[in-house]
Amino acid sequence: MDISLTSFYTWLNSFILFGYWILVVATTLRIVTKRRPTTFVVAWMLIIYILPVIGIILYFLLGETHLGQRRVKRAQEMRPIIQTFIQQLHDFPSIFTQQFSNVAKPLFQLCKHQTGLDGISGNHIDLIHTPDQIFDHLINDINQAKSNIEMVFYIWFKGGRANEVEDALIRAAKRGVTCRLMLDSAGSRQFLKTDENHKMKEAGIQIIECLQVNLLRFMFRRLDLRQHRKVAIIDNHIAYTGSMNIVDPRFFKQNKNVGEWVDIMIRMNGPITTLMGAIYASDWELETGKNLSLPKVTDFAEPPVEQQHIMQIIPSGPGYTENMIHQALLTAIYSARNEIIFTTPYLVPSDDLLHAICTAAQRGVKVKIIIPEKNDSMMVKWASRAFFSDLLESGVELYQFKNNLLHTKSVLIDKQLSLVGTVNLDMRSLWLNFELTAVIDDTEFANALNDLLQSYLKNSDLIDFSVWQKRPFWQHIIERLFYFFAPLL
Repeated sequence: MDISLTSFYTWLNSFILFGYWILVVATTLRIVTKRRPTTFVVAWMLIIYILPVIGIILYFLLGETHLGQRRVKRAQEMRPIIQTFIQQLHDFPSIFTQQFSNVAKPLFQLCKHQTGLDGISGNHIDLIHTPDQIFDHLINDINQAKSNIEMVFYIWFKGGRANEVEDALIRAAKRGVTCRLMLDSAGSRQFLKTDENHKMKEAGIQIIECLQVNLLRFMFRRLDLRQHRKVAIIDNHIAYTGSMNIVDPRFFKQNKNVGEWVDIMIRMNGPITTLMGAIYASDWELETGKNLSLPKVTDFAEPPVEQQHIMQIIPSGPGYTENMIHQALLTAIYSARNEIIFTTPYLVPSDDLLHAICTAAQRGVKVKIIIPEKNDSMMVKWASRAFFSDLLESGVELYQFKNNLLHTKSVLIDKQLSLVGTVNLDMRSLWLNFELTAVIDDTEFANALNDLLQSYLKNSDLIDFSVWQKRPFWQHIIERLFYFFAPLL
């Protein structure tokens, strides 16, 4: 009897080990066939081998971009509709142009290849860079809305002037304006539980919780997919995007000891709002399954002004053109001839992006990167430091913004080409989140952005490479440890 039990346990142990080995091999093959960056592949393989069973579970929870079968089906159904919409835009040739600056031309050619659309001209853009100015403009536009308001934000946090936005939306809904609001489940989780949320719904505002965080869904969709866009569209005529959520920085995350968040938004009107509306309609249908009528060019309140503010809008995320934001950044960096200025709160670039930035500096382009001195994410803070040495050795100037958390996401190239939006220079923004970037080929706007960036630089400290090399050895260890997780952040 003892012999039989011993044999059984030996057989069971061998069966479990063999099953685990098969599972590891199958998962490894799945990872290496996904054609993801080498650092991504190596990081996940190490996690799987170092953390038995747990590593495999983590990979299937967080390692692949599972949008979910229902959303994938909706995305596939929307593609012919969007293609028809793009074809209809070509009936209005006056809004398109191919007269780009030299530095912008390669990027707009990329956009044309990926979207089928040339640069869109005749737009007017305002750069708004203080919280009160942003709230003043947005609330004023909401108060004047006549037909519809569409908004999507990663974070909505009650308090201060964010409450004024809520009140303005409620007034708009009560006077018959259709108000639709999409909020990310994780980013806005506190607000979605508040009385203010229920009050807005009772007023007739449609509020959708995007990408709900639910452990029961992990078999069908990746849990940490995030709706990271910041967009407001009023009457299909005025549109906003940028880095600012609906939060009053005087009230938001004041317990994190990082100061107030520093953001920008751009306010647009003109033909570009048509694309913004189409992107919103796609997001709405992807999340709800309900169709929104796509905007029409004839909805413009003003005819396009020739050559004013040439633009493109690049959306990214599951269901959109793969790697588009990454391709756009690489194209813009390699097009630079004189100067590049980046601002980002989270600096965890891909290998390709790091190489492009370092190469730009080595070929004589003056490259400046402004990041916050304090960061609300400890993991990102230490992971980003792992890239400092490569950047500094290549001649990149790294600046740390003092006192407050610089949250602005922008790229300015040769004081002509601007990229402004929601994208951080990290893996999450480049490969995973639903993001939005406005591409602007215009000297006037670039000058305004450059003035703002110069003010950031005046409030920043330049990292001295010789001093950086003398940092304590224990910091090297922590940096390398978090660098290991960089492809997963």
